[in-house]
Amino acid sequence: MTTAHGDLATLRYEADGPVARITLDRPHRGNGITRRMAEELAAVVERADLDPDVRVVLLSGTGKGFCGGYDLVESAEGMSGREAGAGGPEAPPGSPLDPAVMAANHDPSRPWDPMVDFAMMRRNVRAFMALHGCSKPVVCKVHGFCVAGGTDLALCSDLLVIAADAKIGYPPARVWGSPTTALWAHRLGAQRAKRLLLTGDCLSGTEALAWGLAIEAPAPEELDARCETLIQRIARLPLNQLQMMKLLVDEALHAQGLHASQTLGVLLDGVARHTREGYAFQRRAAEAGFRQAVRERDDPFGDAGPGGSGVVR
Repeated sequence: MTTAHGDLATLRYEADGPVARITLDRPHRGNGITRRMAEELAAVVERADLDPDVRVVLLSGTGKGFCGGYDLVESAEGMSGREAGAGGPEAPPGSPLDPAVMAANHDPSRPWDPMVDFAMMRRNVRAFMALHGCSKPVVCKVHGFCVAGGTDLALCSDLLVIAADAKIGYPPARVWGSPTTALWAHRLGAQRAKRLLLTGDCLSGTEALAWGLAIEAPAPEELDARCETLIQRIARLPLNQLQMMKLLVDEALHAQGLHASQTLGVLLDGVARHTREGYAFQRRAAEAGFRQAVRERDDPFGDAGPGGSGVVR
């Protein structure tokens, strides 16, 4: 029996027997993350987790790529009412989720309150970590690009299948960002995590497989089939066995200090947007547009744009 969720604005949800499918659905914005998307993601993950028929979740995206990160165009260009991930239809006035509060907190002429920033971003991390906290395995299918905040969604999943020609990484490490879910070191080890975060470089799917970030890196035309084969194979196991195996591995991850790393990552993300360089990036975005500011940031590295070639070699 197939069931769908019809009250979603930013993604699609469908459960068909043992497989629940969550599809980011803002292709006109590169599946850019908004507060509403974070809220809807957490809600449908919980729905899949509670569905007794579902054994595995598949996360993917529509359009040219999986996810280009937060939808930051308006916030970076004007800070005029929609800070990164803020808002949402029910943000209480004056709360950390109120776009006006976040805009004021990014005004260089005013004191910055780091805990207001922290309160907003921590809620985004909590939503992303619903994927990690789901008792059932989550497979993330990446095509095209998965950069910036999009990597939070991917890394919070259990298994990554990345098309060989896709691009994955965290370019905001160069300016105006810090990875809030702080999973790079846990995924890759300290040295390889530093190799990416000290340059902002990205990996291709082929490189991600060689580095151990992906479990498969099929040719683009084989991506869908390979993911289907994997999720159907996982779904053969009893649900309780899947839950036990995921819990066993995840508890080892928690013992390594993931919660503390994420607390620091969220705080540092706010700091990065309020440094001299962060304010300069924001001013440039206001003058020339966010995309142009990003291009100027990335051009010296040779990897500007979703198809940039500046991956690790």
